[in-house]
Amino acid sequence: MSEKTKPYALITGASKGIGKSIAYELAEQGYSLLLVARSEEELKALSDELEVKYGIKAFIFSIDLSTSGASQKVTDWIKISNYPVGVLINNAGYGVWGDFSESSLSDQLGMMQLNMNVVVELSHLLVPILSQEKQAYILNIASTAAYQAVPTLAIYSATKAFVLSFTRALRFELAKTSISVTCFSPGPVDTGFAARAGLSALNKMAEKFNMQPDEVAKIAVKAMFNKKSEVIPGFTNIISVYANRVLPKAFIEKTAAGIYKI
Repeated sequence: MSEKTKPYALITGASKGIGKSIAYELAEQGYSLLLVARSEEELKALSDELEVKYGIKAFIFSIDLSTSGASQKVTDWIKISNYPVGVLINNAGYGVWGDFSESSLSDQLGMMQLNMNVVVELSHLLVPILSQEKQAYILNIASTAAYQAVPTLAIYSATKAFVLSFTRALRFELAKTSISVTCFSPGPVDTGFAARAGLSALNKMAEKFNMQPDEVAKIAVKAMFNKKSEVIPGFTNIISVYANRVLPKAFIEKTAAGIYKI
């Protein structure tokens, strides 16, 4: 497929972390981009850099996806502009750390909206657009936390379990269409996630186990284009997920609680 015929790639949470690194990776491969995130300033800087460095088009849409109707607004922007979207990267998300009963309910509900509902909304709204392409892709970013319950990250891990289950089912439903669906479940990545979630106590451990976002993005994009169903990057992360399958749940949850408790 030549650069001129490549469809656009829509990336949510594109201003930083894994989303930003995926934007670089796809731009390097000649994809024009639709970058969505809250920070217009960060998006504009990224767009300008990608256009100059890779000679692609990078359009931005600044919006808080956790607000009501945001997914529809993004879709309306795509339709009005007549962008031929062939890649959907559902990356936007965040975590809230702390005991469930003591954490802000509004923060947790906002996390559920962004981590789950937006993934569902954009997938549903964009499948008709994606299906117009000879080959299209959906990449949903989950987490190794999707494979187990995580005390003090109870809602976050549950939202990622939802993404994993939803992606598996959607892949099956779209198997006979032109749309390939992939779930990508990274472990700790050096993106500032822990700080935002309030997990500064894990900084020292994170330094030992964190993967870099550029490394993770390359694996994710390659897996998506290879039409993989489910990918976990990093040997340590693969082993941890395997352990979740064979060891008693009570042991796994007690261990996780000990890691995340301060």
